[in-house]
Amino acid sequence: MGVLCMIQVVSAQKATDANEEAALKKIIEYWKLGSSLNLTVDPCAQNAPWASDTANPQVACDCSGNVCHITHLKIYALDISGPIPSELFELKELVDLNLAQNVLSGPIPAQFQQLSNMQYLSLGINNLTGQVPPELGNMTKLLSLSFSSNNLDGPLPVELEKLTALEQLYIDSSGVSGQIPQDLANLKSLWKLWASDNLFTGQLPEFFGTLTELVDLRFEGTSLEGPIPDSFGALTKLENLIIGDLNGEDSSLDFLRNQTSLSVLSLRSCQLSGQIPDIIGTFSKLKYLDLSFNKLEGPIPDSFQGFTALQYIFLGNNNLNGAIPANIVSQSLNALDVSFNPLSGNLPVNVDKSEFSMNFIGTSINANTLVDRKAGEMLRCLDGGTKCANNAKSTSFSINCGGTEQTSAAGVKYDDDSEQLTASSVYMSSNRQWGVGDSGYFIFNPNGPQYTVTTESQITGTLESELYKTARVSSSSLRYFGLGLKNGKYSVELHFAEIKMEDDSQSWKGLGRRVFDVYIQGEPVLRDFDIREQAGGSNRALVQTFDANVTNTVLDIHFRWAGKGTCCIPSQSTYGPLVSAIRAYQVAGVDGSSSGHDKKWVGKIVGIAFGGAAALVIVSSAFYLWWARNRSTRHMLIHTGSPKRVK
Repeated sequence: MGVLCMIQVVSAQKATDANEEAALKKIIEYWKLGSSLNLTVDPCAQNAPWASDTANPQVACDCSGNVCHITHLKIYALDISGPIPSELFELKELVDLNLAQNVLSGPIPAQFQQLSNMQYLSLGINNLTGQVPPELGNMTKLLSLSFSSNNLDGPLPVELEKLTALEQLYIDSSGVSGQIPQDLANLKSLWKLWASDNLFTGQLPEFFGTLTELVDLRFEGTSLEGPIPDSFGALTKLENLIIGDLNGEDSSLDFLRNQTSLSVLSLRSCQLSGQIPDIIGTFSKLKYLDLSFNKLEGPIPDSFQGFTALQYIFLGNNNLNGAIPANIVSQSLNALDVSFNPLSGNLPVNVDKSEFSMNFIGTSINANTLVDRKAGEMLRCLDGGTKCANNAKSTSFSINCGGTEQTSAAGVKYDDDSEQLTASSVYMSSNRQWGVGDSGYFIFNPNGPQYTVTTESQITGTLESELYKTARVSSSSLRYFGLGLKNGKYSVELHFAEIKMEDDSQSWKGLGRRVFDVYIQGEPVLRDFDIREQAGGSNRALVQTFDANVTNTVLDIHFRWAGKGTCCIPSQSTYGPLVSAIRAYQVAGVDGSSSGHDKKWVGKIVGIAFGGAAALVIVSSAFYLWWARNRSTRHMLIHTGSPKRVK
């Protein structure tokens, strides 16, 4: 009788390196992740649920050798807190470490240099402090490094020059300061650099022009000085170039010679002077163009009529003159802002296309053919100047910014301001007592732009909670105008409550910072203003009160973003000015027309906007007569003033 013998060969599961397993268990215990990671199972067990690319927390391993080594660790947006534990540095074979969007504190440990195989290190959006350790320069295999949105200080270490394989560097809103080391010119593989909202000083480095692999470069809200180096002309692979808020010498656009790959070009408030070169009109991939708040002069190039992909054009607050090119409004164009330029002539053709908005407040564009009767009366009144002043009757106005009409417990009626504005639009209230204009677009928001925000939370520190549950926001520039006011001295109340950024010290969602500036009658009254910081928390009411003189029936209140603050906490595109309500009323017994200092605030503003349904709104307000005779003073006032914050 034969015997059938069956032999089964089973490949044994390799075990995780004992030191690494022990270290991981301590890390999991330290960060209280036991409910997500089963400590009774080998961390490198086959088909473990925490090993997939979508798992969070994620632990993935390399088992190609005699034992398994942990190579990937992701603990993302789980609000882990405390210092980074020393056990982490026992995971010697880590290739990818993602600890972003938590509330880690303490310094970045120098021991990171022990993880010599690391390629991807993300520490962004945490509460880390101290200086960037120079030992990070020893992690020479790094391809991507992020420590953005932290509370670091001090300069970038020159030792980062050794990261010659580095392709992506995210240091925006990290807190670093000082001059950018020349040694970083060695980072020739770099194709993405985000460095906005830091305390950098000195010149915008010329060596950036040698980093010819750059595709995405962002520098806004720093203390860097111009000019933009001509060497930037060599950056022909650029798709996103975002530089803003430069001080110092004027810059020109001459470096834009061969940047035909550009999709986003934003050089807002860069002291740009000279003319806009025709070559920009040939950039066939360009979708977003922002050259606002500069000193550009001359005409808008006729080549702008040839854009085939451009969706947004912002040229406001320059010295551009002449007529707007007749066919600039293409099928792709969604918004055109040419406000506060000495432009003249007629409206461009096709302005009545749907999904298009236009703002040319502060120009001399002829809009008579599109003015309805009542709006035309307002336009002619302001155009006459004296007649408008003689007919001025109002001594106050109140606005519930972004919301519907509200009446306070004291009986003050705050007007409805729920009209949906767009990227470049202007609206005048039905009572013709005030108008509002917005300029800017939240370009990187995947959920679409928001120009008003709301909350269901109760607002503390006020008896008027409902007044603060809505607010109007902007990505760049938001202006309110009181219209037809009697001349005199006014008290201006600006009502704020931070209703978008959360107030939770135990969560990464509480790490955001909203920072912007405020001007009244062109004078800066708040600089680097942070609502939550001043109010003592989110969802808390804050009222800032200022005096202003009205000498030509118009009150101008301007909220402006200067590139500072975080961009994306708790969600993408959470930044820029926010205001809940405005109230202005004349102070009895004071005639502002007697003030010699403020007699310069005279003139006119004329505005027009086209809504998404081809709706037409005409707004008339006032812009400054000294536009033509004192332009340099105006730009100095807007760009380089350094007022004290008003408490």
